[in-house]
Amino acid sequence: MTINFANALGIHPQALTLREKRGEILAANLANADTPNFKARDLDFQSILKKTQAPSATLERTQDKHFAPEQMFLGGKLMYRNPNQVSLDGNTVESHIEQAKYAENAVQYQASLQFISGKFAGLKTAIKGD
Repeated sequence: MTINFANALGIHPQALTLREKRGEILAANLANADTPNFKARDLDFQSILKKTQAPSATLERTQDKHFAPEQMFLGGKLMYRNPNQVSLDGNTVESHIEQAKYAENAVQYQASLQFISGKFAGLKTAIKGD
């Protein structure tokens, strides 16, 4: 009997990958907090995670005059964040919000690691029979 890791681990590997990419995007926002006209970006975690579960179609440009598809990450759109208070230099990064989002994402990343660790511990117990 073979072990199907996709079934055994569930959605957690995709969630971990998505949390990693989101952490990179939020870190880039923080790094550019003082860059004029920089626009803060973020991912819609829930919609992207739903799309990873279903087969997705890819867009392809067949001619140069066609519009390019929006920048995609793991099957979802990279969106702009709407600031609560607009900066005079056009920058939309609000450091306190980005820091809170980054910390929240880090906690969720750790939770995903714990879920995967628990799944592997269960598989190990099933294999060894302890």
